[in-house]
Amino acid sequence: MPTTGNPVLNLSVFAVFVLITLYIVYRVSSRNVTASDYYAAGSSFTGAQNGVALSGDFLSAASFLGISGGIAAHGYDGFLYSVGWVVAWLVGLLLIAEGLRNTGRFTVGDVLAFRMKQRPVRAAAANATLVISFFYMIAQMAGAGGLIALLLNVSSKWGQALLIAVVGMVMVLYVLVGGMKGTTWVQIIKAVLLLLCVTLMSVFLLGKFGFSLSAIMQQATENNKLGEAVLDPGAKYGFSTMSKLDFVSLALSLVLGIASLPHVLMRFYTVPNAAEARRSVVWATWTMVIFYLCTLVIGFGAMALVGSETIAAAPGGENSAAPLLAFRIGGAVLLGVVSAVAFATILAVVAGLTLAASASFAHDVYANVIKRGNAEPRKEIRVARLTAVVVGVLSILGGIAANGQNVAFLVSLALALAASANLSTILFTIFWRRFNTTGTLWSIYGGLGSCLVLIIFSPVMSGAKTSIFPDVDFAWFPLGNPGLVSIPFSFLCGFLGTMFSNPEPEKADLTAEMEVRAIAGIGTKA
Repeated sequence: MPTTGNPVLNLSVFAVFVLITLYIVYRVSSRNVTASDYYAAGSSFTGAQNGVALSGDFLSAASFLGISGGIAAHGYDGFLYSVGWVVAWLVGLLLIAEGLRNTGRFTVGDVLAFRMKQRPVRAAAANATLVISFFYMIAQMAGAGGLIALLLNVSSKWGQALLIAVVGMVMVLYVLVGGMKGTTWVQIIKAVLLLLCVTLMSVFLLGKFGFSLSAIMQQATENNKLGEAVLDPGAKYGFSTMSKLDFVSLALSLVLGIASLPHVLMRFYTVPNAAEARRSVVWATWTMVIFYLCTLVIGFGAMALVGSETIAAAPGGENSAAPLLAFRIGGAVLLGVVSAVAFATILAVVAGLTLAASASFAHDVYANVIKRGNAEPRKEIRVARLTAVVVGVLSILGGIAANGQNVAFLVSLALALAASANLSTILFTIFWRRFNTTGTLWSIYGGLGSCLVLIIFSPVMSGAKTSIFPDVDFAWFPLGNPGLVSIPFSFLCGFLGTMFSNPEPEKADLTAEMEVRAIAGIGTKA
């Protein structure tokens, strides 16, 4: 029996989704006149709507394909990504959401530059946003490549590269046409479809095994060469000291990275006030709890019914677990539906990332650094759209290079970058009155630079069979995820940069204003 089902049906279902959502994007985005409309949808969404969109923005190819594949291959250790990502939203709820919404307008740069010297801080924030978004987009495009390889049985690298380029171009089209309002509605639709898809698959699987998760796990252990070891910690990360450190580093990046992602932070500006921002995070958290419980069932279900060896040998590797399971339980029709949802997931998330990156460059660099705050809204939007095209091309090239890697792991690198560059800077800016421009620049560039260097010289890039460049070896950093080193280093850089530089007494009034805004929301810009 073919494992790819009917390629024509798969593409037809996906094409219908693209056409419908493009029409919706066009209709809801006809009034993208001002910068607020394009970047923040005029702050017109409710907390519930934005919460579902937040989950849609984050529930990416890593969540649907990568985590279910990680569970199907490694069992317990694969589920650790889910735990980290659910817990991470508490950081956003308790520390970030309210203060960010009250003190910013469109981008992270608005918050970081509020009481600092505008030009260097905005440039640094934009650089960090572009790098983080690029790494995150690489993961999504790699997921697209694996999914395409499975659906259309395209095994050649050139064929997959061509199809990744097509997916990337459709993604750019969403951003160019829709702006934040259109992209938000695509994410809401995608989140609802994704939840329905994983819930129905989970209910069907549980029903097939007498609504016993234990029965699914028992059969799963019989279909994995590791046996019952997949139900215990250690199948992926082992028990050596270095493996434990790698796990701690990964966990730190997962928990602290989400609340630092530019495209997630940008969502807090699409609601009218801080109360709705907090409500957004609550909705997003419960949505993700349901989703990740379903991925547990789907991952072990794929191990039980498809088998880990079959999944590993499929064109998309671990990322093929959910589509292969869909084909096994529902044939070509269910595979077509699941594949369309997976494609929609990739498109919506990358559209959100592209929008965040283009908004950061256009608003922070063009409007506030180059034009010194005097840019015309229409020209600023035009620059944002041009930036979206450039970012889209770069993400396509990066996705082609990383094709075949587990997308959940690739996303963990983007989260390490986000936490290293943004988290310390945001927290210091909101909660530490002494924090100044020098500390901000040291924190951003110190965290971002150290994380990039450690990724480049880690086993992720070279020196291992699973590396992006497996035929060369220039790795000297032993951990696969650098968060354990780069995140504390960014906090240290911010502290030392502030303490070893002169205070900025002329910014005292702005510091007091920011404190009042962050706590009470008084004076917040709509």
